[in-house]
Amino acid sequence: MLTTRTNRLDPSLIPEAQLAELAKVFAVPDHVALIDEHGNRTHIPEALFSHFARIVRLMSERKAIVMMPEDEAFTTQAAANYLGMSRQFFVNLLEQGELPFHRVGTHRRVTFKDLLDYEKKRDRKRRESMDRLTDQVIKADLYFPDPESAQDS
Repeated sequence: MLTTRTNRLDPSLIPEAQLAELAKVFAVPDHVALIDEHGNRTHIPEALFSHFARIVRLMSERKAIVMMPEDEAFTTQAAANYLGMSRQFFVNLLEQGELPFHRVGTHRRVTFKDLLDYEKKRDRKRRESMDRLTDQVIKADLYFPDPESAQDS
C-alpha cells in the first residue's frame, strides 16, 4: 500500500521559475521530447503528454498531485470518504455485492479501480434518472408552463 508521502508531488519541491518554464514548454502540443545523455531523442506519446501537461499546469498553480495505481487498496473509511458517503452505508454496499472487495485479516479492502467503476456506474444511473424525470416534466408541460394557464388557477 502506497502512502501519501511516497506518491505525492509537492509543488514546493520545485522552484517556481522552473515550474513556470515547464508550463510554457508543455503548453505547446507535440513540442516536448526526451533527450538522453547520448543525444537520442524520444517523443512523448500523446497519452502521456496530456497527463504530464496537466500535472505541470496544476503544480504551477501550487496544487499538489497524488498519483495512485488502480490496484491501490482502500480501507472502507477511505473509500467511503472518496465516494462522499458514510462508512456504514459503504459497508452495506459491499455486503449487498455492489462492489467487489477482499479481506486483509478481518478488514475489508476495495481497489481504487473498483471505486472508479462504481462511481461511474452510480453517476450514469443518476444521469439516466434525471433525464427520465426531465422527460416526464416536459411531457406534462411543467418545464415551460403556459403563463396563461397559471392565471386561470
